Amino acid sequence: MQQLAEDFWNFRGSFKIAGFIDVGTQMSLVRRANGRFLLLDSYEVEGEDKEQLLELTDGGVAIDAIINVHPFHTIHCEAIHKLAPVARLIGTERHRKQAPNLPWHEREIEQARTQAEFADDLEFTIPAGVDLVTDDDSVHAGSVIARHRASGIVHVDDTFNVLAAPGVLKSVLPQSALKFHPMLPKALEKRPGAADDFIAWAKDIAEKWAGTPIVCAAHSAVRELPENGWRDEVLAALAGVEKSLAKHRAQHG
Repeated sequence: MQQLAEDFWNFRGSFKIAGFIDVGTQMSLVRRANGRFLLLDSYEVEGEDKEQLLELTDGGVAIDAIINVHPFHTIHCEAIHKLAPVARLIGTERHRKQAPNLPWHEREIEQARTQAEFADDLEFTIPAGVDLVTDDDSVHAGSVIARHRASGIVHVDDTFNVLAAPGVLKSVLPQSALKFHPMLPKALEKRPGAADDFIAWAKDIAEKWAGTPIVCAAHSAVRELPENGWRDEVLAALAGVEKSLAKHRAQHG
């Protein structure tokens, strides 16, 4: 558990592909303006992280909601619900389908009405022109991105990536700037205007959230941004996918 701001903590966890490639995962804790808490994403914390989380949140009772923002991050939902069973469990439509046994809140986080319930503490955005869930389960470019108003910290799964070296190499090799998920071309909606809608969204969020100091990115890293870093890196990430967007535009209009 790492405290990144007065009212924001981030947990980094383990998630292994094929049983041995650890790509990592994350969960963030936000203290609301009213003194209570929200969890962003689900991760089965253990040991000292678990003890600190429970101590800070009065044994989990002070957690108002667990907000799962990425449709494909579902493995730890049951475990974190058991840790804080009184908290409202909120996810995407896919969460409800993947774990129908859990007591999901009746409205999904991709709905504006649900997001509005947390507007005093969090801002949300969903990439335009992108399918939140595609028919291909390997395409994870779509997500609900959250920004903590008080600290300006962004919590994002997969839509933005930060490439970082694994293990001990992480401390000596520089991490990358923000990148869009490599599966973005497959996530774009197959319709005219989707590429241009995505471009407009990216430019808007680059300006709207300018001043963001830190990005908590799944799967690999917390990125501390330089001055103007959010705006510059989002626009650079957009330039990096320009060819893919042009190809989509040529194919779909």
